[in-house]
Amino acid sequence: MLYIYFGDMPTAIYNTEVFFKNTYEDDWILDDFAKKVIKKIDNSVVVDAQAIKSPVLGMIPPTSLSGGTKTLLLIKNCPDKVFNASTCGDNCAKFLLELAKSRDITINLRHIMNFGKASFTAKILNDGSTVCNMEDFLTVAAQYV
Repeated sequence: MLYIYFGDMPTAIYNTEVFFKNTYEDDWILDDFAKKVIKKIDNSVVVDAQAIKSPVLGMIPPTSLSGGTKTLLLIKNCPDKVFNASTCGDNCAKFLLELAKSRDITINLRHIMNFGKASFTAKILNDGSTVCNMEDFLTVAAQYV
């Protein structure tokens, strides 16, 4: 299930850029989920653990991936941590929901993320409510953002 906390959360990691740079491991990049995210979010292809082919930037290291991609990889690979998912664009929302299908994940948000028109389930930790669609999500999120 997806758990969301809106606003200041002292235990959340806000600087995902620095945390990723000092934490990621090569095998994270070679994972099927990572390859899919890198392709969809960054429009790039994993060549090997240290080389990603970007149509805009050419060959780049994993540390040059977008903030959203890095945050998704941190959420997947550091399940005991809570990350600021406001570093992610709305194009990351479906991947957050995908991760939450296989295990519980908790994210911190400081904006209203668009999870799309399909139904989904998320528990809002600020008040304990459960939302099942964007309409419900907007109603609750508006109280905190």
